[in-house]
Amino acid sequence: MMKQPLNDKSFFIRVEKPDAKQLAKMNVFSWPIWTKESSTFPWSYQKQEIAYILEGEVTVTPINGGESVSFAAGDLVTFSAGLSCVWHIKKPLRKHYQFS
Repeated sequence: MMKQPLNDKSFFIRVEKPDAKQLAKMNVFSWPIWTKESSTFPWSYQKQEIAYILEGEVTVTPINGGESVSFAAGDLVTFSAGLSCVWHIKKPLRKHYQFS
């Protein structure tokens, strides 16, 4: 599933449902883990981030226009470099992540 909710297509949030083979190929489970309690905060991406959601429920709203994107456990989410947004963590988050 590809979502490009932003008016400026150079910034995007892409949500996918990867299978075990894709996760293994990406070596996702060797990536660092980040956790965060339920909260709301602004965030800007200097580099692209790929995150695999282990636990939690999140909605991210782009600041520069576009639809909110929601994701949860089992989702692989890519945030483009240059994206500015507001994170709303509805259920405590635990994710693997990698910047590139």
